[in-house]
Amino acid sequence: MAKELSAIVKLQIKGGAANPSPPIGPALGAKGVNIMEFCKQFNARTQEQPGKILPVIINVYSDKSFDFVIKRPPVAVQIKDATKVQTGSATSNRKKVGAITWDQIKKIAEDKIVDMNCFTIESAMSMIAGTARSMGVTVSGQKPATMK
Repeated sequence: MAKELSAIVKLQIKGGAANPSPPIGPALGAKGVNIMEFCKQFNARTQEQPGKILPVIINVYSDKSFDFVIKRPPVAVQIKDATKVQTGSATSNRKKVGAITWDQIKKIAEDKIVDMNCFTIESAMSMIAGTARSMGVTVSGQKPATMK
């Protein structure tokens, strides 16, 4: 028989660094989940990605058991890694903080497309380029011919 889902908790945690302190402890403790068990399982599954911010969706069931799905790092984090900037621009239309090429955008799109709501790599690249622009990162180079 299927378990009854009682809550869904969404968090962003650094890979291999889950511990019971906030935000993990309060979010899961309020739902009655064994926090240490979650931390052990999460750290074991993300030990090859230390320090990367990973979104995780935790399904909590009525018997206080849980399972979770680890997503790819957010696009904004991947853009910051690719351009080596610390933060995006507060006024992205005036102050530019970095530049990214279409090849880098394609690499991010290929990694992230499984978590996005698009079907083609071109549409994923277009969405990522828009995120970069809104962060104050200029998209340099020639747009691929398939995206015109």
